Amino acid sequence: MTALQQDSRLVRTDDDWLHLPNRWDVPVDICAGADVPIEPGAVEEVLTVLETAGTLARLADATGGGEARIDRVALTPDLHKGAGIPIGTVLRTTGALIPQAVGNDVNCGMRLETTSLTVDQVRPRLDALEGRLRHLFFEGGRRIALSGVQREALLRDGLPGLLGVPGDRAGGVWSQHRPGDGRPGRIHGERYPTTTAEPFRDWIDSAGGTSYDSIIGSVGGGNHFAELQYVASVHDRHAAYAWGFELGQVVLMVHSGSLSLGHQANADGLEQARRAWPARVPKPDNKILPILLGERNEAVLRRYLDAFGNAANFAVGNRFFLSLMLRQGLAAECGALSADLVYDAPHNLLWRDDDGSVVHRKGATPAGGYADMAGGPYAMWGEPVIVPGSMGAASYVLRGHGNPRTLASACHGAGRRVPRGAAARAGDAELDAFLTEFRVVTPLDHRDPAVARRADVMAAWRRDLKQEAPWVYKDIGPVVSSLGRARVADPVVELRPLLTVKG
Repeated sequence: MTALQQDSRLVRTDDDWLHLPNRWDVPVDICAGADVPIEPGAVEEVLTVLETAGTLARLADATGGGEARIDRVALTPDLHKGAGIPIGTVLRTTGALIPQAVGNDVNCGMRLETTSLTVDQVRPRLDALEGRLRHLFFEGGRRIALSGVQREALLRDGLPGLLGVPGDRAGGVWSQHRPGDGRPGRIHGERYPTTTAEPFRDWIDSAGGTSYDSIIGSVGGGNHFAELQYVASVHDRHAAYAWGFELGQVVLMVHSGSLSLGHQANADGLEQARRAWPARVPKPDNKILPILLGERNEAVLRRYLDAFGNAANFAVGNRFFLSLMLRQGLAAECGALSADLVYDAPHNLLWRDDDGSVVHRKGATPAGGYADMAGGPYAMWGEPVIVPGSMGAASYVLRGHGNPRTLASACHGAGRRVPRGAAARAGDAELDAFLTEFRVVTPLDHRDPAVARRADVMAAWRRDLKQEAPWVYKDIGPVVSSLGRARVADPVVELRPLLTVKG
């Protein structure tokens, strides 16, 4: 048991659950076994977030808008500090939504595809593949032709909207598109409802007619990546077979989101929250600004939810193109291949229900059970849950159980154990050892002698890599074990990385 888990504020209810008592009596459960470290600062942040229960009560009293409350908070094993609201927080409210409980990177998430290639076919070609992928991702090789009509269709109607509009798909990575790429039931939320795409009119009309887009197809920064992996072990052979996994098979995993569009949507949400704030109610000390649901705030809610939905739809399209880029590199180096979408899952989103409740996930992924997946391809198994490890470490695919204690949610990764600032100041020996064993594709080719002679450039590159190095993250094994023991999700396959593309 960690020192924090012995803290009197945390009550252990059983081996893999901690309860966080609070003065608002909001149920707060942390799914974390004794072998999963929990950052003390993240718990302090949760306690600050819970002060929003008082904010909601004051807002409801001042406006006469009916009851507004926090119903439940679930914290996943990868819980760590965020910007005001910790990463790994799932929050259910009634009568209000909280833009900050989604965050800047709206619909950051994962896309996972199986391929017809094997690890033995790909591993010998990694040297050449690295150069091809650097060109595709960072040197103008992607050539994603999009018209304004296609851009607007994506923002308004998601990937089905984009794929339903005719356009120039003859060149660039479009050549890797196949009819099954948008199969129903393989994307959590086929589209996010919007009434307009006007918040992003500048992107829609950015180049007049059809042009090679400079935004979509970007990995992004931080812990985002595009990775080649292979199936290293099978934990549930029946589910693995049904989902198309085989031992030794190469798979494609993409972790990215809505880029600058998500930042704009969240900034607009905060601006709408400020506009809707009653003048006679002091703004809260924790700076978390909810928006009450109801007719009084209908206009500001619609404006935020349109921008939110546009950014969410864009993120699904972005992951789609990133997967096409991985396919293009593989096809150019290893020959023709087929690829099948397993699942596309969001991390940072909110879900409104007809009863006035809203589930917010910030750095957490849906983990629905049989009932949640009824009528789709995963009704017999539960929702696919993609849990990536740190760069160079194993990732897992699990099947969800719809556990109500986590609001049918699971962690979206291993979770940080070292803040970025401290990680950047770490020594070089461990990074050098890592780079001799693992291949990371970045915009900068550190093997180029001309680059290696630039001490300032190399120092900045190394600093960025240290912030995402394996040792700054929790061990993925105990995190996944906690999910299993707590009946949140059970492993189906373990995936091992071959090569990671980082922005």
